[in-house]
Amino acid sequence: MDNDGLSNEQTEKVLQFQDITGLDDMNVCRDILIRHQWDLEVAFQEHLNIREGRPSAYATESRAPAVINDRFLQHVFSSARLSPQREPNGVGGIIRYVFNYMVNFWYSAFSSFLSTILGLFRDQESIPADPLGDVLKFIQTYNEKYPEHPVFYQGTYSQALNDAKNELRFLLVYLHSESTSEAVAFCRGAMSNAEVIEYVNRRMLFWACDMASHEGKRVATAISVRTHPTLLIIGMRANKMIIMGRLEGDCSSEELIRRMDTVVNDNEVWLNQARQDRLERDLTQTLRQQQDEAYQRSLQADQEKQRRKQQEREEAMRIQAAIEAEQQAEQQRKDDIERLKLDLAEQVPSEPEAGAPDTISIVFKLPSGLRLERRFRNTNTMQDIYNFIFCHPDAPDSFEITTNFPKRVLECSGDEPGQTLLLSGLKNREVLFVADLEA
Repeated sequence: MDNDGLSNEQTEKVLQFQDITGLDDMNVCRDILIRHQWDLEVAFQEHLNIREGRPSAYATESRAPAVINDRFLQHVFSSARLSPQREPNGVGGIIRYVFNYMVNFWYSAFSSFLSTILGLFRDQESIPADPLGDVLKFIQTYNEKYPEHPVFYQGTYSQALNDAKNELRFLLVYLHSESTSEAVAFCRGAMSNAEVIEYVNRRMLFWACDMASHEGKRVATAISVRTHPTLLIIGMRANKMIIMGRLEGDCSSEELIRRMDTVVNDNEVWLNQARQDRLERDLTQTLRQQQDEAYQRSLQADQEKQRRKQQEREEAMRIQAAIEAEQQAEQQRKDDIERLKLDLAEQVPSEPEAGAPDTISIVFKLPSGLRLERRFRNTNTMQDIYNFIFCHPDAPDSFEITTNFPKRVLECSGDEPGQTLLLSGLKNREVLFVADLEA
């Protein structure tokens, strides 16, 4: 592993992560830690999830990244039995050979282009209702028929692509068709081989789905799967996800490993380059962050002296302004209360004469100890009582009115007039207590 740019603490974390996970490549360990901001615990948990086939917390994009499907950038292995072709003889044969080659070349290019365009429109027009359900159903069915196999990725195709892209790993895609005998033989043979399982689990993410499902059909159309069985190896090259290998037809486990190893060895350099680019970006970002922090500290130190001097001047002005504002606010509050009392005094109903019918006499005890006695009509409201107390010069500005026993707070202030005295249950010679809420 290239230690340039890594601190001693970061190098120690790489060694710890390698020891915990058992990964052989320290560069992969370093890349995983970089992606998780050097949080060892989070990095290990995410790696464990992916190793067990569960999507990472970062595979949240609803759409898959674009995948380049160019057969001229792919290793294409085919086990199909083709009729032998005769070698071109003579000038006419060479011309026919060149002509057929050019026709096949342009036909293949046009077919790939047309499939890509149609795939984009199909993606826009038809989105599977439950792509994850299709995948999990296939995994369950496959486990029942073929219990020995590599670890399936238990997420959608989009999630698998996102994780392969973020983790810089190869993605092995398999679209199953139970109706073809070659696919069944392939699953029972090569795909259940212990060496194949160990090879795939160690080097790749493995995503599969049934061609009969909605998700399987959509993916098959997008990546042009026409032969069964077909394995596709997808990986990152020059910041783009491309199909690097296409393995068509049934084959032995030894041949399958040879084919996969050929694709992996020829394209590993691209993943290593991506890991190096990611490391350089991380180091550049870290350096820029350190420079920004140093600049901020220097700027703050320079500004601190000016700030303190300015703060001392402003503090004296602020205190003085606060005192004046508080005094003005208090005076304004008192003036507003006085005006309000004058307005509400006009709304206080006149006191009925002694002995008048439908009247009750109420005794109020103010916080100062003063006792007030006032007659009200049964039809007067609780708001009238509140206004009477509020307008009295000895009453507090903010108060509540309570009964003696049982003690309860009377609702007598607000926008509504409230209940009448008759409905509120007040009795003649009832004693009410006025409590100062600001005391």
